[in-house]
Amino acid sequence: MAIKHVGRLKSNQRRVVVAYRTVPGDPLSAVVVPTETLATEEHDALIRCVESSAGQEAYEFAEAMARYTLPDGRNMLAGFHTTGKMTKVATSEIEMIPDTKTKVSLDELNRIIAEQKGVSLEDLALTQDNNASNSKSEPVNADLDLAEETLTSTVQETTDVLSDEDLAAKYRSDADRLFKEAKKLREQAEELAPSKKKSTTKESV
Repeated sequence: MAIKHVGRLKSNQRRVVVAYRTVPGDPLSAVVVPTETLATEEHDALIRCVESSAGQEAYEFAEAMARYTLPDGRNMLAGFHTTGKMTKVATSEIEMIPDTKTKVSLDELNRIIAEQKGVSLEDLALTQDNNASNSKSEPVNADLDLAEETLTSTVQETTDVLSDEDLAAKYRSDADRLFKEAKKLREQAEELAPSKKKSTTKESV
């Protein structure tokens, strides 16, 4: 099962949770929480938040953090911010690891999401003006999930050397899986918020 918002630094492989994939005015930077800087109880609370439905459905993970508390009663987002547990890092230095076999560079993932939404990288940043609309928009989250599936399928790590026939079979399998996932996500999005007019989605394999 893929888990969103989890990544690591390319330079030292240290695990991070990505609170903001981009920041206003600086779309090439993200805000992360390095998990090794946390006390055990803080780390466990953060992971529970990540794995919760609120964490996985959040457009930016910081939205879920703002609704969770730490074991000592502090608000998670405010508590991590005031104690220096959140840090700004270039998106090119972060790779997302939704599962044990997949890694996706955050800067590339952001470009894919922006292209699918038809906006610029700057417009991906969560601001006060778009906070409400983004946090409540399931179709946006569906696009995010589809973008991650589309991109990660092309960069999945393979430990064995595959023949041309094996690779062809794998590509066909990936294509079938992505098609089913895309169809399922679109159906869920339509049930939650029916679109006024159909739009054609380009799928990459």
